[in-house]
Amino acid sequence: MLRAAKFRLVLVYLTVGLGLLAGGQSVFAQAVAATGQPPATVYLIRHAEKLTDGRLDLSEKGFERAKALPLLFLPAAGSGNGSGRVALAKPEVLIATHQSPKSNRPVETIEPLAAALKLPIAHEVMNDDYAALAADLLSGRYAGKVVLVSWHHGKIPALTQALGATPPYTPWPEEQFDRIWRMDWKDGKVVLTDLPQSLLAGDSK
Repeated sequence: MLRAAKFRLVLVYLTVGLGLLAGGQSVFAQAVAATGQPPATVYLIRHAEKLTDGRLDLSEKGFERAKALPLLFLPAAGSGNGSGRVALAKPEVLIATHQSPKSNRPVETIEPLAAALKLPIAHEVMNDDYAALAADLLSGRYAGKVVLVSWHHGKIPALTQALGATPPYTPWPEEQFDRIWRMDWKDGKVVLTDLPQSLLAGDSK
């Protein structure tokens, strides 16, 4: 279903930064023109920890994080456990990057959440087609809904910009797996909050 967004994609402009960020080229996507009412909230997460041997799956710690991910959306999450975690609104739509020859980690990361919420995972869009995903999210099809997107870290800042928000940092740090970027739309404007997951020992605050 999301693949259809490619054929509806209009007014999408890409600008390629001429400078270099530390560690790589800078590629920035301008905001996609909204064609309908936006979602209420979009959560962006990176897939959980990965193996280092070239396999496309999560590591043991990654599967542990994936299993704990539903705790972010339970009403009592963080209560009395000293984590400081605040329960977030439950996603109504789950989206992940389509599997590539090198990675199925975005899908694997949210499979336990999908099971807990009894929701399907839409995973038709390829990693590089984040602009098409942004256009679809702003098309009005998800008006007023809470959407969670599991993606690869290299494209998350550009996806964020395509949705009209400013990334709190770019590039996404190579070894960072424990943050969730929350975008809320109100009166046609988007506000981004960078939040800790606080799911596993050693997570950032």
